[in-house]
Amino acid sequence: MSLVDIAVNLTSSAFDGERGEVLMRALAAGVGGMLITGSDLEDSAAALALAARFRRCAATAGVHPHNARHWDPVASPGLLYELVMRGSEGSAGMCPVAVGECGLDYDRDFSPRDDQRRCFADQLDLAVRTGMPVFLHERAAFDDFAAILGRYRGDLPGAVVHCFTGGECELDAYLAMDCHIGITGWICDERRGSHLIPLVARIPADRLLLETDSPYLLPRTLPRGIRGKGGHAGRNEPGFLPHVAEFVAGILGESPESLAERTTANAVRLFGAALSPEMMD
Repeated sequence: MSLVDIAVNLTSSAFDGERGEVLMRALAAGVGGMLITGSDLEDSAAALALAARFRRCAATAGVHPHNARHWDPVASPGLLYELVMRGSEGSAGMCPVAVGECGLDYDRDFSPRDDQRRCFADQLDLAVRTGMPVFLHERAAFDDFAAILGRYRGDLPGAVVHCFTGGECELDAYLAMDCHIGITGWICDERRGSHLIPLVARIPADRLLLETDSPYLLPRTLPRGIRGKGGHAGRNEPGFLPHVAEFVAGILGESPESLAERTTANAVRLFGAALSPEMMD
């Protein structure tokens, strides 16, 4: 079984001092490809550098809505364009495979909403101009998010709504816009994710993607004996993705191996051969 984890926040300080060990555990667990997410301009450069350093990793470049307050509508688009087109300095030509993580988050409002909307639209415009797919974040902002995305979606080569936690109406709207849907260990959480169990079967076979969003969202159903790798009891890791795959496969009534095969193929179609486990050897 070879899986692709489409969301690993490997630049997080939660992984300081043991990024190599974390990735080796993921490979040993059957995670053959990993997408490192960028959350601002500096972080995206760091994500690209890590992708160039570690085998079987690729990266995104973008600005998360939490950081939209720092987006300069004059200077930032050009700086992000340089990252998208050239990769990070010293990375031997490594370039991102998607623009993002970008979108809207009205749940925490770490950035003013006007700044979030401007930052989001600018990144979608950049993705259109560069012909790149987008890696999307939406939380408690569906109406504005869908309206802005809808203006650009027809000109984008692909899009994934990562860490989907919404309801039936939101899911149907994203599917109508031909978006891929990323499912995390949130679905394993009986306190807040159980509504996803009947929804996951509505996701077309060629649109489903799997992710850990590590170091966040440690699956609550993960056996206690597996938790605490590296001495971090509450930290999620890409090596735990097979547990999410087994949980989702059980819901869908298929084998984890079959689910791994098709979600890996979906990731490669969306993001390109850079995420193919075979190409990363």
